[in-house]
Amino acid sequence: MARTRASDFEDKQRVILDGAARVFAELGMDKASMALVAQRCEVSKALVYHYYPSKDALIFDIIRTHLTDLDTALEAADRPDQPPQDRLRLLVRQVLETYRDADDQHKVQLMAANAMTPEQTDAIRVLERAIVRRFSNVIRQINPSLDAGRPLLMPVTMSLFGMMNWVYMWFRDGGAITREDYADVATTLVLQGIMAVR
Repeated sequence: MARTRASDFEDKQRVILDGAARVFAELGMDKASMALVAQRCEVSKALVYHYYPSKDALIFDIIRTHLTDLDTALEAADRPDQPPQDRLRLLVRQVLETYRDADDQHKVQLMAANAMTPEQTDAIRVLERAIVRRFSNVIRQINPSLDAGRPLLMPVTMSLFGMMNWVYMWFRDGGAITREDYADVATTLVLQGIMAVR
């Protein structure tokens, strides 16, 4: 008979994921150990290994969970019935809102290129591409000519992601502008630029 999961399985797993993300973001992939993750999470090393058999499995699940949460939030926020300009603004706002308490997870995603197996990397790329595709489809609606002649749709889309993905380096809640303000700034820059790109 299969063992049933404890009722708090997912809560404990989330504590480990969040604590591990903090450790990896602070120390990097090489210096952080499973023992240190357990210590910071205030759980036993055996419990960490109960959930994750290896460091790469833990890193993979931090990123997978982060991207899945982002994709789910974007799906809920998306309004395909709206004009594409408004839709893009909503999506950018949602990314920045989802990033609000996810700086550690985001740093792990950016640093983890060599810390996962090729299969794990491929699985993460599938999630990343789905998120990027949602944005590129909206940007294509705003300026279909980005797909004609020179392939400019992806560079424009990734430029927007550059503005969103590196915001953690300088943005501070309670500062001069809110996340929503910055979402509007980034969207306006992209919207104005999209129509100028030839």
